[in-house]
Amino acid sequence: MANRLIKYFFIGLLLFPFAFLLLLSLGRGWAYPDVLPQHWTVENWRFIWGIQAGLGRSALLSLSISLGIAGPVTLASFVVSKFIAYDRHRRRWLVLAYLPYVFAPVILAACLQGFFLRAELSGKVWGVMVAQLFITFPYGVIFFSGFWNEHMLAMEQLVATLGGTVRQAYARVLIPIARGALMTCFFQVFLISWFEYGLTTLIGVGKVQTLTLKVFQYVTEANIFYAALASCLLVMPPVVLLWLNKKYVFSRVG
Repeated sequence: MANRLIKYFFIGLLLFPFAFLLLLSLGRGWAYPDVLPQHWTVENWRFIWGIQAGLGRSALLSLSISLGIAGPVTLASFVVSKFIAYDRHRRRWLVLAYLPYVFAPVILAACLQGFFLRAELSGKVWGVMVAQLFITFPYGVIFFSGFWNEHMLAMEQLVATLGGTVRQAYARVLIPIARGALMTCFFQVFLISWFEYGLTTLIGVGKVQTLTLKVFQYVTEANIFYAALASCLLVMPPVVLLWLNKKYVFSRVG
């Protein structure tokens, strides 16, 4: 009985922030010393597609950027990490992959801003996506660096011995084996891009209004109800990805 109560307590503790955000997103008029907002309405959620808020457009923009980053980065880092893993200077390449994480994203963006201004990429969606590659692609390379080992090399050599091509080795052997790792890398790169703030702020110069920027905007304005609404939209994809990860990745491992 005690174990069950402790279990429910921790579940409630984990779900409380999400429930509280949802509660705030439905409220209006919260004055001291009231414990709860004075009015409850769904008007805040109708505000998503309003002209002034643009939360719906920001959510779609963030989703497009994150998906546009996660897919190509996962595939490219999977291939590039193979060449790095089998190279004699493997450690040097991995040290270079860790280099972008020496700086905070804001400092990294400040270092890159001059190049983006000259390339006329500042304030554009493509510019933000290119900037995010500086932190997402190295992460993918580091993530897959442990996948390539002697066993994988032997499998690839076996395919070549049996007359298979490199393309067949990837399609029928390497990718099926790495399916779980590919999905996990895709989810994590998506989340890095989804929650990214520093690079998007400086390289986007306020013109690329992602959902993360909207949350900080409402928090700065002390608009707690719209901030909660934007936060609800912000946590939805991670929750969905967590469920998919648990269902399709960890279930197979178990």
